[in-house]
Amino acid sequence: MSIDRYQTSARMSKIVVHNHTVYLCGQVAEDRSADITEQTRTMLAKVDQLLAEVGSGRDKLLSATLYLKSMDDFTAMNAVWDAWVPEGHAPARACVEAAMASPELKVEISVIAAC
Repeated sequence: MSIDRYQTSARMSKIVVHNHTVYLCGQVAEDRSADITEQTRTMLAKVDQLLAEVGSGRDKLLSATLYLKSMDDFTAMNAVWDAWVPEGHAPARACVEAAMASPELKVEISVIAAC
């Protein structure tokens, strides 16, 4: 049984692969001052990059947990999410309101995918 870790620091790995399953650490926006639409867009672009690094992609998503600073952003975030998820490949998903690690962050995602 192998466990492969990528982009590992003392605190965490950005990607862990075990048993043909990819686990990503929480991903946030590139520009923390952007609105919810842009934060969601750039956050999902980071997910795309990390999944591609290990031969996976959004069509192989198994589960996603989204954390919103405010549920007031739910509709706008979902507009970006719905356009990003390939038709017929929606993962199991949860979305919760949560305190964020940095006050300017509006959204964060944790993803599990097949590879």
